[in-house]
Amino acid sequence: MRLAYLSIAVALGLASPAAAWLAPNSLTVTDQGGGRFEVHSRGGLSNPDAFCAAGDYAVQQLNLVPTARIWRVSPPPRRSGEGIVFSTSPEGAAPKTGLFMFGTDDGSVSVAFAQQMCDRMRLRVK
Repeated sequence: MRLAYLSIAVALGLASPAAAWLAPNSLTVTDQGGGRFEVHSRGGLSNPDAFCAAGDYAVQQLNLVPTARIWRVSPPPRRSGEGIVFSTSPEGAAPKTGLFMFGTDDGSVSVAFAQQMCDRMRLRVK
C-alpha cells in the first residue's frame, strides 16, 4: 500500500523516488543530508503528525534506537504549506518543539516519544 502512495506522489511530481519515503501516516519524508530530513506539508499538517512521521522515519530509515533524540530544526510556528525539518543532531535546532510539553522543551524528543504521537492520532480517529 505504501508503494502505491509513493508511486502516486512521484507521478504527481511531489517527490523523487530515490529521495522520498512515505510514512505510515501518509506523510512524505525526504532526506536533506547531514542527518536532516523534512516531513512535507499537506492540508492540516499538525506538529504531532509531523513528529509521528519523523519518529517512524528515524526508526525505519535511519535505524535509530527508541532512546535516540531527534531535534526540530524549523522553528515553530511554521507557515501554511511549509514542511518541518528535523535533525539527528542539536546543531541549528529550534528552541522549542511546537508540542505541548510538560517540563523542559529544548526542541528535541526521543524517537519513542515521537512515535507515541502516532498512537495519539489513532485514538483521535476512533
